[in-house]
Amino acid sequence: MKNEHTEILKDWRLHAVALLLVGITEAIGQFSFSVGSGVVLLLPMLYAFFLGLGLYFTPLIKTKQAKNAEPLIILGVTLLIAKIGVTIGPQIEALIAAGPALLLQELGNLGTILFALPIAVLLGFKRESIGMTHSVAREPNVGLIMNKFGFDSPEGRGVMAIYIFGTVFGAVFLGLISGFLATVTPLNPLSFAMASGVGSGSMMAAASGSLVAAFPALESQIVAFAGASNLISLSTGLYVSIFIGLPLTEKLYAMMIRRKERKEAGNEGGANDVKKVN
Repeated sequence: MKNEHTEILKDWRLHAVALLLVGITEAIGQFSFSVGSGVVLLLPMLYAFFLGLGLYFTPLIKTKQAKNAEPLIILGVTLLIAKIGVTIGPQIEALIAAGPALLLQELGNLGTILFALPIAVLLGFKRESIGMTHSVAREPNVGLIMNKFGFDSPEGRGVMAIYIFGTVFGAVFLGLISGFLATVTPLNPLSFAMASGVGSGSMMAAASGSLVAAFPALESQIVAFAGASNLISLSTGLYVSIFIGLPLTEKLYAMMIRRKERKEAGNEGGANDVKKVN
């Protein structure tokens, strides 16, 4: 393990590329453009993501650099969590004043079931849709599905598909959508700060970063609410999935499949009647 850490520290190519990406993206700076009454914010983190992804397919980045970069993500998130912890302290009274809204924000993650499950069934997914939509599919949720259904199950394939997709595109999506929705809707920006705490450090950082860029005067409060919300999601999210999210998804899936099968059977029966008449 010590040798692995030493190898990462000595990987000058990886550190040089990271420094270069930081310099380029910071030099580009922040851009924004209006979409209707809302504003879409393009932050340096977004540029770094796509530039880094592009460099992976060039000779500049080899398999060695890709593997060494993985543990550095944990280091970056650790520094972020430390910053959030320092920020939460002075905002503790505001967090307490939020009361039930902050404690119950985890129930908002059930929206993935109500919105995404019908779409997944409509697109023709079977039990894969249970794994795909019962949560935002972070590590605890992957473990839950694997423990109950197994890795080779349709549910296991579904949750892994969303886990991979969320890992690659989740931060980008939340970074774009949070700033846009916060500027296009009359809702308080702090409500979006709470919503950004989905249980993923990178996603929370991207979402709260866009909110801070849109509302710089509320930076301390946004970071504090996002960090507290993310901590609550990490602490309670698995239990919400076990006792509410997964059972609700399975129940709704069964109802939707029965309804879909009855509708298909009715359509086939009608077609057969037409053939007999002809």
